[in-house]
Amino acid sequence: MAKYALGLGGYGSDFSDEEEDQNKTDDRKRLQKNEELLKKPFQKDKYGKVAHRQVAADEWDREEARNWRVHLISMDAFARHQKYVNDYILYYGGKLQEFQRSRANDKTDLDVIKENHRFLWPEDDEEDMTWEKRLAKKYYDKLFKEYCIADLSRYKENKFGFRWRTEKEVISGKGQFCCGNKRCDEKEGLKSWEVNFGYVEHGEKRNALVKLRLCPECSYKLNFHHRRKEVQAAKCKRKLEEKGKEEPSKKKSKSSRSHKKDKRKEPSSGKQERTTESDTENSEDEEGKSDSDYWKGPQQEPDDKSREDEFDEYFQDMFL
Repeated sequence: MAKYALGLGGYGSDFSDEEEDQNKTDDRKRLQKNEELLKKPFQKDKYGKVAHRQVAADEWDREEARNWRVHLISMDAFARHQKYVNDYILYYGGKLQEFQRSRANDKTDLDVIKENHRFLWPEDDEEDMTWEKRLAKKYYDKLFKEYCIADLSRYKENKFGFRWRTEKEVISGKGQFCCGNKRCDEKEGLKSWEVNFGYVEHGEKRNALVKLRLCPECSYKLNFHHRRKEVQAAKCKRKLEEKGKEEPSKKKSKSSRSHKKDKRKEPSSGKQERTTESDTENSEDEEGKSDSDYWKGPQQEPDDKSREDEFDEYFQDMFL
């Protein structure tokens, strides 16, 4: 009896469950009103039930496409192209060789220069210029056309190759202070040669007078069949001409002296003893010069060369 009196028994109210249900419904209505107020215009409705199968498939496709787009954007153009080709072969079949591009007609800048290069570029061809010719002409303008670099590997066949020097070769002295042969680096005993270079260019036969410097061994190869013209400085040529003129004058003076001595010889011994030291000195002076040299003009005294004249002679011998 005491338990029932304290409320621990089976006594209860039938109206308590109804009150709890009423409170739950009120809370639910309040939440729906709040959701309607807080709903944004772009927010989608919540599914209270299980989504339809087509809706789930569309959502999965949309998410997969988003991931695939990010993957393709991260690839470069060539990798993307390879990916498409491999997928095509995987799904539709075929061979990878059918998709390879032919590289037979590919040309680099070096190939274009080789096709359009010219040893000498005439002014007439500068009017109608394509981009290939302009590229070759730009390379031609950067070459140095004072001395040539030679290829003497086929000298026994009388076939030579010549080309102009590049900037690196000019700085290193190749072709001017070193031997102009492509396979020789000799620096002593260099000689300058002029060669009439005959060549065939774009189906036309042309000639060009070129200049190069070679060592004695390479000069022998250049002149193996016939001797070319050797280039010398102007002063060297003058010295050679003066030596050539002095040789016949010396011969004449020797013949005249021998003729005079024959006339002066007499059997008497007294006349031979009259020769003095002054006569011997005069005879020694006459040996150096002939009679014709005395009538050419006054004796020329050697001029003292200045420092500038010495530099001019040095550079004249260097740049022939």
